[in-house]
Amino acid sequence: MTRPLVPALAADSRLVLDEDELRQWGIRFGQAAVAPLVVTLSGDLGAGKTTLAQAICAGYGVSDAVTSPTYALVQEYLSPRSVVYHIDLYRLESEKQLTNIGWDEIVSGNGLVIIEWPERAGERLPPHVPIALEYEPGDPTRRILLAG
Repeated sequence: MTRPLVPALAADSRLVLDEDELRQWGIRFGQAAVAPLVVTLSGDLGAGKTTLAQAICAGYGVSDAVTSPTYALVQEYLSPRSVVYHIDLYRLESEKQLTNIGWDEIVSGNGLVIIEWPERAGERLPPHVPIALEYEPGDPTRRILLAG
């Protein structure tokens, strides 16, 4: 069975994935991604945002280990295709702090930008591909992925 790269937007449109399937989906997404592109990852703590970011980076050609940028806020990786920025805004207290991390230059550049906790960017969030991860009720090993 071939799964769509990005599910259609509809009330019942969703993918329910275990961790391995989530990684495979992310790899395919990364392979299909064309920079410049901003991708946002939303979901509760532990929903799989960093796991998905790692898979997208792998598919995009990043060979370095991709780690959570929670404390650094921004991690930069090189790929044969372009630079990749992995941004985690969880610890951001205000939109005004975006300037301190080089936000405008990053999101207006020619790279792939993956943003966790995008709601913290407020009005400064540029056009993007939104991806949301939710817990599957009754099954802690599976996630619901909504994209597009």
